[in-house]
Amino acid sequence: MTAHARHAARLEHRLTRPTASRADLDSAVALVLEHGLEALTVSPWLVKPARRMLARSSVQLGSVIGYPGGGQLPAVKAFEASRALEHGATQLDFVLNAGALISGEDETVVGDMLAVVEMAHAALAAAGVILEPESLTDEQLRRACRLAERAGADHVVTSPGGADAAWTIARVGFLHDLLGTHLTVKAAGRFTSISEVAAAQSAGALVISTEFDPRLASEAVAAIRMPPQPLRAAAG
Repeated sequence: MTAHARHAARLEHRLTRPTASRADLDSAVALVLEHGLEALTVSPWLVKPARRMLARSSVQLGSVIGYPGGGQLPAVKAFEASRALEHGATQLDFVLNAGALISGEDETVVGDMLAVVEMAHAALAAAGVILEPESLTDEQLRRACRLAERAGADHVVTSPGGADAAWTIARVGFLHDLLGTHLTVKAAGRFTSISEVAAAQSAGALVISTEFDPRLASEAVAAIRMPPQPLRAAAG
């Protein structure tokens, strides 16, 4: 009987909903610092104030590019990326041009990815591809992941963050099995219980990204950082 030790996952508070305000940012930063979460991802207009508030911390600050549809021109995404990096972001998640992918225009997709990936890497920042929409077929997801790897992306993201937990966990499992060690997977969705967070981690997510409330943040930090239990030999 073969058993695998549980991998560690990072916790990321996600504040990218369209109505997120400065008051929401204040609460988000307070939550991240109080509970020791590793990362905070915010809408582009909140990057600069978030960086000021996090200046003395080790929290990774991320933002989203091409949000939420991904159909912007590469030059527009590159400009968004340059401004987010200039304002202090250290990781960028950008939305896949799903229309080009579905149309079979793989070179267009790669060019779109490179517009952000190269900008991020030049600034020593990480870049991830948000695999939107939810309706992509398994074959389209496989192509998107191959193209993301070709473009040099650091990770893939399950969705822009609005998907429910059950769907997100299922996509994490599919992507983890598909990618192996080539690219890591960020589970971005609406998690409301520690069992959902744990399931995403078990499915292979290296990062759990959601809009945490204080209770879930506390429970997730305790669960994720709990030392793995010793493996026991099967009775035989």
